[in-house]
Amino acid sequence: MKKILQDLSLAELTQEIISLGERKFRAAQAFSGLLSGKTVEELPAVPKALKEKLLQTYENAPLAVEKTFYSSDGTEKYLFRLADGNLIEGVLMKYKYGYTQCVSTQAGCRMGCKFCASTLNGLIRNLTPGEILSQILLVNALHKNDADLAGEGKEKRAVTNVVLMGSGEPLDNYDNVIKFLRLLTAKEGLNVSARNISLSTCGLVPKMYRLADEGIPLNLTVSLHATEDSERQKIMPVARAYKIADILKACANYFNKTGRRYYFEYTLIDGENCDEAHAEALSALLKGKPCHVNLIRLNEVKERSLKATGDKNAYRFMGVLQKNGISATLRRQIGADIGGACGQLRAAYVKEKNEREIAAKDVRD
Repeated sequence: MKKILQDLSLAELTQEIISLGERKFRAAQAFSGLLSGKTVEELPAVPKALKEKLLQTYENAPLAVEKTFYSSDGTEKYLFRLADGNLIEGVLMKYKYGYTQCVSTQAGCRMGCKFCASTLNGLIRNLTPGEILSQILLVNALHKNDADLAGEGKEKRAVTNVVLMGSGEPLDNYDNVIKFLRLLTAKEGLNVSARNISLSTCGLVPKMYRLADEGIPLNLTVSLHATEDSERQKIMPVARAYKIADILKACANYFNKTGRRYYFEYTLIDGENCDEAHAEALSALLKGKPCHVNLIRLNEVKERSLKATGDKNAYRFMGVLQKNGISATLRRQIGADIGGACGQLRAAYVKEKNEREIAAKDVRD
């Protein structure tokens, strides 16, 4: 696999262009084209000879849309095929204030959380900064003619908010993710505000401390899903390394360094963590802390035995939190009819594709 041109900042691309014997202004032309979602071959105003030089070292495109699924609620889910053939997922959610895109940071995941389909086959590889960024560039290009885009002129774009909650653990791909965030927020790039970016982690405590010192005040979200370490260890192997108390200290440090309140995701699993006693315990754990709780109805993974709780119980759980002064919301279900939970769509698509290939082989034989 060749290198990814979208990995480069404008300054890095300028040095690369100069090293190829080209004039400096060609870098700005190429960079502008890449930001609009163009492949190397499609770059406007860039001479054919320069494109040929670049294609000797760099991929023409980091990824392409393998298939798009459309939900009745307007949500779009994408299967992206990387240049090496691996598949990742992305989701576009449409709100009144703009479009939010969920991006993947790894192909697969090695965290082993029991409620997540992304981790079923382990980690395949990390994504590069440009592969993460290109998910957004491609979706922006697909929606460039939407009438209700936010912003004006250069800032007019489809995707206004970004969440790092797709396949993979972002902090397990730390250096590449930080480079991606700097590319995403760069003034000469997409110039997305850090306040419009959310990063979800299962709680890699040392990396949470590093993130607080990066000067990128994004919205930090931690997958909690339990109030006691012993319960959390049953569904999240990472809990054997980092205790809930350690996570809370890292969150407090993040708030002190960035001034940004932090968020907890709490997936409601029937018979495991969603009765009134758990709601009271969660309230006591988070009382007085500058945080918000996103309650999530479990998207059941057929390879797992975990079951979702009912809506009535979910609202009852939220009511207990709110009664106790905890800021909490129940996340609305989106894209459920297209396999909205991360990893489910890819797994089903790959299985179906493999079955078709086996059937075709049997027919030939």
